[in-house]
Amino acid sequence: MQIELRDIKKYFGSVRANDGIPLTIEPGAIYGLLGENGAGKTTLMKVLSGYLTPDSGTIVMDGKETSFSSPAEAIARGIGMLHQDPLDFPPLKVLDNFLLGRDRRLLQNRAKARKDLLGLSERFGFALDPDAYVHTLTVGERQQLEILRLLSLGVQVIILDEPTTGISAPQKVKLFDTLHRLAKEGKSIIFVSHKLGEVEELCSQVTVLRRGQVAGEVTMPCNADQLVELMFGQCLTPSVKEAVELGQPVLVLDEMSVQSYRLNVSNISLRVEAGEVIGLAGLEGSGQRLMLRACAGLLKPASGHIFLDGEEMTHRLYRKFLEAGVAYLPAGRLEEGLIPGLNLAEHFILANREQPSFFIDWPTAKQYAHRKIEEFNIIGSPNTLVESLSGGNQQRALLALLPPSLRLLLLEHPTRGLDVESAMWMWDRLLERRRQGTAILFISADLDEIMERSDRILVFSGGVMSDPIGADQISCEQLGYLIGGKGDEVLQQTR
Repeated sequence: MQIELRDIKKYFGSVRANDGIPLTIEPGAIYGLLGENGAGKTTLMKVLSGYLTPDSGTIVMDGKETSFSSPAEAIARGIGMLHQDPLDFPPLKVLDNFLLGRDRRLLQNRAKARKDLLGLSERFGFALDPDAYVHTLTVGERQQLEILRLLSLGVQVIILDEPTTGISAPQKVKLFDTLHRLAKEGKSIIFVSHKLGEVEELCSQVTVLRRGQVAGEVTMPCNADQLVELMFGQCLTPSVKEAVELGQPVLVLDEMSVQSYRLNVSNISLRVEAGEVIGLAGLEGSGQRLMLRACAGLLKPASGHIFLDGEEMTHRLYRKFLEAGVAYLPAGRLEEGLIPGLNLAEHFILANREQPSFFIDWPTAKQYAHRKIEEFNIIGSPNTLVESLSGGNQQRALLALLPPSLRLLLLEHPTRGLDVESAMWMWDRLLERRRQGTAILFISADLDEIMERSDRILVFSGGVMSDPIGADQISCEQLGYLIGGKGDEVLQQTR
C-alpha cells in the first residue's frame, strides 16, 4: 500500500504544528520520521491514523484521495498507530485488550481470539499470557500486545511513535527484529523518533521535520552530523561534565527496606553529599523506583531510617519532605507530575507555595507564567492545557515548576522522550542545581546517560542494590553485565 500526504496543515491556535508537509511511504520499507520535540512528528502521524483531522491537505492511498473521521476508520483502511504511551486498558486481561476493535458482536469468539493471539505470539517470539492482566506487563510487552492486535485487524501500515521509550535493551532488539520481519512481508513501517542512533540502525529512508515543516529527506546510511543539522539548524557541541566540590551529607539511608506487592528491596545504606549526582541503573521493576519514592516521602519504609541534612525523616508526611527541600519528578508526566485539564498558568499558581492571598491575582499569575515559559523555552502560552504539550515541553514545564532552592532532587528518566538538544538543555539546568549544592539521584534506562552524568552509580537487580561504583571505574559494557546479574565478575574487575 502506497501512502502519500500532500501539503498537510494542522494548527492549534497560533502554533503551526504541521505547516504544509508532504510525505510519501512505499510498501515493504521502514521510514524514519525524525525531529526535535515539538517539530510536528506526532501530530502528522495522528492525522494519518485518523486521530486528528487536518485543517487542509490530502491523504492519498494507492492513488485515491481519502480521509478518516476516526482511528477505527483508519485501521479498517489498513493504517494503525502504536502510541508512545500504549492506549490499552490495564485493568483488563491481555485477551480482552486483544479483542478490542476485532468484533462488534456482544458475544465474541474468545476461543478463536485466544488461538490467534497465541499463534501470532509464537510467530514473532513473544511470550504473552492471554490471562495475564495488562497492568502486570512491562511497557515492551504492552507494545508487543498492541502490535499483534493491529496485525490481527489487518493493518498494512504501522506507525510507531517513540517506541523505544521505557523499554529494556533486549525488548528493543526484539522490537527491531519484528519491524524488519514485517517490512520483509510487505508492511510499511513509519518509525517516529528523535534518537539518531536508532534511526541509523533501523531505517532506509528518513524525513526530518523542523518547526512543522520538512527540513530534508535523506537516504540511509548518512552522516549523523547531517541529520543533527537538519533537526536543529546547527551542529551541537556536547556538554562536558565538570568537577564540583561536594559538600556535607544531604541524604543518609540507614539499612532501609521498601516493599511492594511484587518486590522487596532490603538493607539499603547510602550517603549522598551536596552537589553529588548518583545514577540508578537496572531493568524496569528491579527496585530503583521504590527506593527513589521512599526518599521522596511517597512510600513508607518497612524498616530502617531516612535522614535529610541530619534530621530523621522516616515515616514523615510527603509535605514534610517538600518543606525540607526535596523534589521528585516522576516518569509519568501527565499521570503523576501534571494535572490534565489545567493550563500552564494554573500549574504555576498551584506550585507557588508563597501565595500571599486566598484570592488569585490572575494578571500577575499569567505574567509570571509567561516569564517561566520564556525562561524554560516551553512551546506554549499561559493558557495552553498541559496535555496538549509535546512530551519534551511537558518535561520542561515540570522543571519550571520546581522551587528555586532544593536540597535533594529525585528524577525518573529525566530525558526520556527528549531529542538531543532538549536532553542537553535539561542536563545543563540540572547541573546548575548541582553547582548550587543540590544532590541529584536519577533513574535512567540509557546507559550512556548514566555513565556520562553520574559521579557514582547504583545498580539494582531483582530487589538488590549494589555498592556504589564510581562512574570512572566502570565501562558501559561492564555496567550492562551488572544489570544482567553478572555482578561478581564485574565488581572484581573494578576493585
